[in-house]
Amino acid sequence: MIDRTSRISEEVKRELSSILRYDLKDPRLPELVSITSVNVTKDLRYAKVYVSVMGSEEDKKNAMAALKSAAGFLRRELGKRVQIRYTPQLQFELDNSIEKGVYINKLINETTGE
Repeated sequence: MIDRTSRISEEVKRELSSILRYDLKDPRLPELVSITSVNVTKDLRYAKVYVSVMGSEEDKKNAMAALKSAAGFLRRELGKRVQIRYTPQLQFELDNSIEKGVYINKLINETTGE
């Protein structure tokens, strides 16, 4: 059985992804920004949002700045879409796991000769 915080974390992830894709209009955000996971605390006050940004270091820095400045807007929109007592305060963290996976896959392909 999935516990309550896991369900809420998944719902927050789904809604934030939708808001980023359709509602947030910030020129600092590149096209390839995705939310990889969300961890909501047990008391539902805070949510750590892991974001993957494909691009240069400058793109990543700009994207994180854009997300941090839009945190209030994102929280308000999230509160309208997710019916929970407290809308969690959002903390954004850069997640490089996708890039690491692509790099490892490239290394494997080079060694196997594909």
